[in-house]
Formats: sequence, C-alpha cells, structure tokens
Amino acid sequence: MNRLHVSLPGLSLKNPIMPVSGTCGFGEELSKLYDLSNLGAIIIKAATLEPRLGNPLPRVADTPSGMLNAIGLQNPGVDEIIRSKLPFLEQFSCSVIANIAGSSLEDYVETVKRITNHPRVDALELNISCPNVKEGGIAFGTDPHIAYQLTKAVKEVATKPVYVKLSPNVTDIKVIARAVEEAGADGFSLINTLLGMRMDMKTKEPLLSIKTGGLSGPAIFPVALRMVYEVSSISQLPIIAMGGVSSAHDAIELMMAGASAVGVGTANFINPWVCMDIINELPEVMDKYGIESLESLRQEIRSKRTV
Repeated sequence: MNRLHVSLPGLSLKNPIMPVSGTCGFGEELSKLYDLSNLGAIIIKAATLEPRLGNPLPRVADTPSGMLNAIGLQNPGVDEIIRSKLPFLEQFSCSVIANIAGSSLEDYVETVKRITNHPRVDALELNISCPNVKEGGIAFGTDPHIAYQLTKAVKEVATKPVYVKLSPNVTDIKVIARAVEEAGADGFSLINTLLGMRMDMKTKEPLLSIKTGGLSGPAIFPVALRMVYEVSSISQLPIIAMGGVSSAHDAIELMMAGASAVGVGTANFINPWVCMDIINELPEVMDKYGIESLESLRQEIRSKRTV
C-alpha cells in the first residue's frame, strides 16, 4: 500500500505534492533537475486564448518572508501550449492540471474547449483569482454571481474535472466557494496570492510597474491554512491547497485543515528540489504524528467537518 496516495476527481495521485501554476513553467526546467514522474501532479502555466506578453518590468519584488509578482499571465496562448508544451509532458507519469485564465467568460469557455480533450490533461484549474491582469482576473473571483456564471459556463464544455482557484482577497471566501460549488465545480484550489505593494525608496513611487502585485511565500501560509479550514468546513469538495508551503510539515498541516492535495509555489524559486524534498520527508512526518496513510488522514478530517 502506498501511504502517500490520494484520489481526487480525475486525479489518482501517487503522492499529494505538485508545483503550482506560474512557478514551474511547463515542466521543462524542473525536468532537468529531477524526474517529473515522481510528482503527484504538475499544474502548468496559465493558458489564455491568445498569447500574452505579461506586464512591463519591474514585475517582481522581494518582501520579508515572501515575494510580490505582477507577471500578468504571460504565456504563448492555448494553441501553442497544445502544439509544443503538452507533448513534452507525455514522457512523464505524473498527472497534469491545466490552468485556464481569460479576460471574459467567452475567453475562458473557448480556451477550455480547445484544451479539455487533450489526452495529457487530467484536470482543469480555473483561474478566477489572478490579481495581476487589468481585465477579468480578480473580479471573477470576488463576485459570487460572476464566479457562479463563469464556473457554470466552463463546466458545460469541460470534459475533465474543474478545480476552481479561489482568491484570498475577499471578505468571506466561503461565499465564493458556495457559489462555484453550486455551479458544478468538482473541487477547489486555494489560495491564490494576496494583493500587496512595495515602494521604490528612490523614486517614491510604487516599485512594480502596475503598482500592486500578488504576495506569496511563507508569509501567507497562516492565511492559506485558515481559508482551507473554512472552505472544508462548508463543503465536501476536495481542496488542492497552496500558499507558502515549503516543508512536509506544512503539507501535513494543510491536510489536517482539510486539504486533499498540496501545491508548492514560491519555495520552488528558493529550492527547485523542494517538491522532491517534501515527498521524501512525508513518511517521517507521518510517523511522527501517527498517520498511517494520507488517504486515512483525509477521510478522518473530512468526517469531522460539518456541511
């Protein structure tokens, strides 16, 4: 029996660890360091209907215990991703989750139509929460009515399970979670980055070109933990949890809060082997806390939650 195995809609994961979208490209760079087949899954860079160059520089800044980014969903567009990126991943046995973004409901639907039937895509992550685009982005994830409409429209054309990525930049994340669940979402991924800012001390102006950016890294881990706990308390849908994860302890703590799988983001920039380190350390942490298997832990935690 594989103690690390977890099952989610569309995803049978040999372990729950996956690099998150925007921190691993399409896997080429990480594959030079380790075998991607050892991952539970990989969430590839966002796909939009048309290619995007992203925001002007500067678009990254250091912060205490984290970083700010305002990349702006730079990507080659869904058709190019299908043509030149997904074939590369066919040599690996990890699951592949395609992150989908857009500026309008029609953008999302058309992008999903083009990629959902690709044999290398196991599930979709609907990005309704990116804070770094001028149109769409965070607006989709902060209005429950829009989140419902978008999720419903995507579900009508998707042939793979849809995990909706929720924004932490809301007063009550449970309201958005309920809306996307009612629209037919198969699961959640959370959290995306928190909206933040840094000032350029010389120019006295915001450091980032679009003024604000998404805060990630260890600084946001307690926020992610709280929101995973809140969403798992009102829904039985599986949660792929992310936000400041950098150790096996962090991963287990998120699963104790209600997560079914765990994404690793900013830590990949500090230690590109971090996903492998976490996978290798999980059995030791599980032994320390008397956890027989991650599936049994998941079922134990879920049975305690009130829906």
